[in-house]
Amino acid sequence: MKRFILAATLAFAATVAQADQLIGSYVAYIGQDDLYNSKGARLSEPWQILRQDRANYHRFGISQGGDEWDPFFGSIENRGIMERMIMNGSIEPAAARNLVRGGATVFVRIYGTGNQGRYVNVTVTR
Repeated sequence: MKRFILAATLAFAATVAQADQLIGSYVAYIGQDDLYNSKGARLSEPWQILRQDRANYHRFGISQGGDEWDPFFGSIENRGIMERMIMNGSIEPAAARNLVRGGATVFVRIYGTGNQGRYVNVTVTR
C-alpha cells in the first residue's frame, strides 16, 4: 500500500510539473528608474524591482535600452503576483544582489498554464 501511495504521489507531481509551460519571457535592463517606487522610496527586494520595471514599462512608458515587451506583466493583477512567482521559481542569491544594485540585465522566463502564471526563473548579468 505504501508503494502505491508513493507511486501515485510521484505520478501526480510529475503531471503537475508537466502542466506548466513557458508562457513568455523578456529581457530588461534594470536602471535607476526601476530601483524606486512611484512614491520615490528605494526598493530593496528583487521582486519589488522586477515589478517596478514592468510597471514602468507597461503602465508608465518608462524603459531603458534593452527592455523588451512581455505578454504577461502588462496586467496590474499579474504584476501583483510577482513576489509569489519569484518565490515559486528561482533566482540565485548573487543574481538577486546584482539586480538590487541596479545596472544589470535580467532575463525572465514566465511559466504557467494558459494565461495563469505560476513561477518565474530569473537570470541576471552585469
